[in-house]
Amino acid sequence: MSSRTFRIVVRGVFDGLSADQRAELLARAPEHDVLHAAFTPEGHLSYDLAARSAFTFRFQDSGEAEEDILAATERAEEAARAWLTERGYGYKNLRSQAEDLSQAPLGKRQRRRAAR
Repeated sequence: MSSRTFRIVVRGVFDGLSADQRAELLARAPEHDVLHAAFTPEGHLSYDLAARSAFTFRFQDSGEAEEDILAATERAEEAARAWLTERGYGYKNLRSQAEDLSQAPLGKRQRRRAAR
């Protein structure tokens, strides 16, 4: 059986941040800029606190079967919760979306290569 790659996006909104927490996040904003966003096993956080209080974590995980995506999604949500909780950041409206890349439609270039 081949390994499947999953991409999981966990979104939410910062809630009840203190002035110090907000200042800390703003100071670290360049390393969490959406232009540097990547799917990683440990999760990559991006936000633009100056524009809005929403954030996005991007995780990459893997599994052997299609149903493994559910466990991968749970792990991603728990990792996002743990990161926020460890730092004392309040949050709300946590939700996730997962994609099994083995099921993703091929792009135009990939279809051309596959046809050869």
